[in-house]
Amino acid sequence: MPVDHYENFPVASLLLPSRLREAVQHIYRYARTADDIADEGDAPPAERLAALAGYRAGLAAIEHDAALPETAPAAVFEPLRTVVRAFRLPIEPFARLLTAFEQDVTQHRYADEAALLQYCRHSADPVGELMLRLYDAADAHNLHDSDAICTGLQLVNFCQDVAIDLAKGRVYVPQDELRAAGLADAGLRGQTGTAAWRRLMARQLERAREHLLRGAPLATRLPGRIGWELRLVVCGGLRILDRIEAADYDVFHARPTLGRRDWLAIGGRALTYRRVAPAQPATP
Repeated sequence: MPVDHYENFPVASLLLPSRLREAVQHIYRYARTADDIADEGDAPPAERLAALAGYRAGLAAIEHDAALPETAPAAVFEPLRTVVRAFRLPIEPFARLLTAFEQDVTQHRYADEAALLQYCRHSADPVGELMLRLYDAADAHNLHDSDAICTGLQLVNFCQDVAIDLAKGRVYVPQDELRAAGLADAGLRGQTGTAAWRRLMARQLERAREHLLRGAPLATRLPGRIGWELRLVVCGGLRILDRIEAADYDVFHARPTLGRRDWLAIGGRALTYRRVAPAQPATP
């Protein structure tokens, strides 16, 4: 599923009901354009942060039913205002995404697991919350499991894209785990194939898998298309982890991606999904 954070929106999915497609496309445009501000081009950090502040001002205008500021592009925010009103969406998930984009500009390393998961709570979890709200399924239990799936998918993306992120000057492996493995950022590429690298990556995959499986029962509770969408998403994330393991954790020489055979396997796994996601008691 993840190519980057905001491919998590199923904008082209055949499983997405037609009544939601336009809304998802407008939300996606907001996330995609803001992400581009943070990541694309060669603008200095101060300029990027100023542009993201304009997006935050646009969210405030929607929340308070005010005129959009010039810093908030109308092509993005006027359709977004319509979606927020039509589906009674809270502004908070959109603001959390902006926090992640701002963090992308200013922070490229994470001290420990807690710091990394806090980033995921901003960068990934709001996507699931917004989708649940569009489907009118955002109760506490569903949101809890959705957060686990979204964080798990973000962690899968980090495992998949170690080489790509490192080329951008970013490392999403917790720094304390790197040190404990006797590794450093600068030498990561050269460590592929060593026992230390395999142990380090095995822990990253274990963390991602734990989150995906923790949230997996959500897809058995949600009916119809959204349930099937989630089954494929979870099984796709697990399949990427399987591919990384099969490559002996070498994500530098061949980025693990999903091909036709993988999608056949994912479809089969989705059909027997209750073996992936055994029933769990409701979260109190």
